[in-house]
Amino acid sequence: MKHQSTITPDPRAAYDADLEALDAAKHAWARTPVAERIALLQAVKDALMPVAEGWATTAARKKRLAPDSPLAGEEWISGPYAVMGMCNGLMQTLSQLEGKAYLRHLPTRRLPNGQTAVRVVPHSIWDRLLLSGVKADIWMQPGVTPATLKNHAATAYDTPPEKRVGKVALVLGAGNIAAISPLDAFQKLFLEHQVVLLKMNPVNDYLTEYLRAALKPLIDRDALRIVKGDGAAGAYLTHHPLVEEIHITGARATHDGIVWGTGDEGARNKAAGTPKNPRPMTSELGAVCPTIVVPGPWSAADIRFQAEHIATQKLHNSGFNCVAVQSLVLPRGWDKAEPLMKEVARVMAEHARREAYYPGAEGRMAEFAERADSEQQFDRGPNVPPCYVADMERGDSEWLKQHEVFAPALGVKHLDGTDAETYLCAAIAWANDKLYGTLGGNILIHPATIRKIGHTRFEEILAEFRYGTIAINAWTGLGFLLAPVPWGGFAGATLQNVESGIGTVHNSFMLDATERTVVEAPWSPFPRNLLSGRFTLLPRPPWFITNRRQHKIGRLLTRFQYKPGWLKLPRIFIHALLG
Repeated sequence: MKHQSTITPDPRAAYDADLEALDAAKHAWARTPVAERIALLQAVKDALMPVAEGWATTAARKKRLAPDSPLAGEEWISGPYAVMGMCNGLMQTLSQLEGKAYLRHLPTRRLPNGQTAVRVVPHSIWDRLLLSGVKADIWMQPGVTPATLKNHAATAYDTPPEKRVGKVALVLGAGNIAAISPLDAFQKLFLEHQVVLLKMNPVNDYLTEYLRAALKPLIDRDALRIVKGDGAAGAYLTHHPLVEEIHITGARATHDGIVWGTGDEGARNKAAGTPKNPRPMTSELGAVCPTIVVPGPWSAADIRFQAEHIATQKLHNSGFNCVAVQSLVLPRGWDKAEPLMKEVARVMAEHARREAYYPGAEGRMAEFAERADSEQQFDRGPNVPPCYVADMERGDSEWLKQHEVFAPALGVKHLDGTDAETYLCAAIAWANDKLYGTLGGNILIHPATIRKIGHTRFEEILAEFRYGTIAINAWTGLGFLLAPVPWGGFAGATLQNVESGIGTVHNSFMLDATERTVVEAPWSPFPRNLLSGRFTLLPRPPWFITNRRQHKIGRLLTRFQYKPGWLKLPRIFIHALLG
C-alpha cells in the first residue's frame, strides 16, 4: 500500500483571498447606513447568545480551570458579557447619532486644572442598579470644552456616507482575554469605518469558531474575516500590500519589531526615525502597573476587603493581564502595611489556586526571581506556582521597574511621606518617572483621607498621574469592562516612545481627543458601607477572585445584556449578595 503524504496547504493563499474580499467591500462598508449598522449589531447579539456558553466553558477549560470553579466566571465577564455590552453601547450611540444628540445626556464639568470631564458611567438605570456607586469620567485633552465637545465626537461620521473611503485594517489579537480581539475589531469597524482581518493569537485561537459564529453577520457582510496563524503568518500579513492600517494588543517588543524591524536593523531604523513598516499603527502594549496604597483610618474590615482587591488586581486570569498590578506602593512605617500584606498572602493562598497557563510564564517568573533579591513566595497551593513578591529597591531594581512580567509576580515599593497628601504626590511622581508604561494606575484611599486632602486638591493631584485609566478604590480592569470607557495608554505616545500604546479602543460614545479615564468605586461593599452612611448596592464585585458566585453571576449578566429586563434583576442580586 502506497504511503499517502499529507501536504499542508499554504495559508498565504487563503489570507490573500480574504484580504481581496475585504478590499473589494471596504468602500461599501464605510458607506453603510447607520440603521443597517444598528441591525448588524443586533444580529451579532442574536448570534453570540447561542454560543456564549460554549465560548466561556471552552476558555475556562483551556485555562485549566475546573468546570465548577467560580473563577470560570472570569471567562463569562471578560468574554461574551463584554462583547454584548459593547454591542449595546454602540447601538445606543448610533441610534442617537443624528445631530450627536446622545451628547446631551452626558454631563460635563470643568476640572480644577481647566480640562473638561465627561461623566459616562452611570448612564442608565441599569448602571445605577448593577454598578451601584461606580463612576467613570473621561478627561478630555486640554482645549476641549463642553461647547466644542460635539467637534470631538463621532468625527468619522461627519463625512457624508457617499464620500467616505474605506480601508483594510489588520488586527493582531491578544492571547489572554477573550473579548480583546473582537472589541479591537469593533473599533476599526464602527468608529473608523474600516474592514478588518482579525488574526487570532495562537494562545487562544481555540476561540476562532466561536467568534466566527458570533460575528457571522459582519463576516457575511464582507466587513470581517477571522484567521489563525503563527508569527510567520503575522509577519506576512503586516507587510501585505492590501493591509492599510494595523492594530495590535501585545508586547512592546512585538510592536517595535513590526514598526522598526528586529535586531540591529530595528535599532538603526528606530534611531534614524525611519520605520520599516510605514503603515499607520495603533496599539495597546501593557505596563508595569502600580497600585498606590494611601495611609488612612483603615479598619480591620477595610484591610480584609482591600487585600481581596489587591489579590484580584494581581491574580485575575492567573496574573496574565496587561493591566495587572506589578508594583504595589506602600507608605513606609504605616502600621497597617504589614497586616495588609499578610492578608494579601492569605487571600492568594485560599482563592488563587490556579495554574500559570500562559506560555513562557515559568521562564518569566524565574527571571523575576533572579533579578530580585531575597524575594518572598506567597503560596497558592499544591501544583500551583507561588506569587513571587520582591522589594523593588533591591536586586536589579531598574529591571523590576521597566519590565512587564506578565505572570504571578509583584514588586513592592515603600515610600516616605509626612502625611497622606505628601505621600500620594511622591508615589505618583515615582510611578510616572520610574515605571514602564502608562496603561493603568490604581489608588486605594479611604474616603476620610480624600475629605482631609480636599476633593479639589485630590483632583489636582490626579491630574499629575499619567495613566490612560486611573482607578480610585477600583481596579483599572473595571475600565476595560465598561463599554463607554476609552481603553489605552495615556495620550501622547509616539512610535519612537510608544509606552503603553497609541490610540484607544472601546469608547462606545466615540469621543475623540480623550486623555484618560478616572473610574471610582465604593470604598467598602454593601451592606457594610451602610455603617458609614454611604448607600450603594454594590456587594463584593463579581470580578473579585474571592467571589464565590462569579461563574453564576457572569452567565446571568451576559443574558441580561442580551435582553435587559426587570425580571432578571432578582436572581443577579441574590447571587451577588451570596458572592
